[in-house]
Amino acid sequence: MGNNKELTNISKATIGRMPSYLRFLKERELAGERTISSTAIAEGLSLNAVQVRKDLAVISSVAGKPKLGFEIADLIAGINRFLGYDNVTDAVLVGAGGLGRALVGYGGFKNYGLNIVAAFDTSPKLIGKSFGGVQVFDAAETSRLVRRLNVLIGIIAVPKEAAQQVADELVEGGVRAIWNFAPANLVLPQGIAVKNEDMAASLAILSKRLAQILNSEK
Repeated sequence: MGNNKELTNISKATIGRMPSYLRFLKERELAGERTISSTAIAEGLSLNAVQVRKDLAVISSVAGKPKLGFEIADLIAGINRFLGYDNVTDAVLVGAGGLGRALVGYGGFKNYGLNIVAAFDTSPKLIGKSFGGVQVFDAAETSRLVRRLNVLIGIIAVPKEAAQQVADELVEGGVRAIWNFAPANLVLPQGIAVKNEDMAASLAILSKRLAQILNSEK
């Protein structure tokens, strides 16, 4: 995804908060608001106002006005440009099982610049079918079709044992970024971006926090 600044110079925490800002601002815009202060954003998202001002400062094209705050439309456009959401990026999904179909069915991705154009699977029961308007192709065609479609993002939602082979085929097809939902550590060439979604780790953190809350109530 393109952007108007080098993301490598911005902290991961700041980048990670941008989608929350975007979602909140769109809600306020739909509610009829035109301007907003950094303090109001901080209160709405339970963040520190100083942190919010620092985060918004990375959007060089947007400046707040004394007493009036920020133009919400300008903030939304600025965040979209910063994250590259103003240029919808096509992606493919490998693994059309339960998780894969849930990802395909999530219409919110397009609001964040991601458009799943094709899915792949090895199951004869799924090949040829369409879910959420996305057709499922034979996984044996992954590399060839990905290259033909000129897709740069691949989403992996297959069992652990198949993840590395799928990643290799995506890279062979020209994919430059992989969103991995499989519980596997992928070995990838340099120049390939990867984001692993470790559901087991997330559950462990949630369970630990729940235990702490319950213990504090005793």
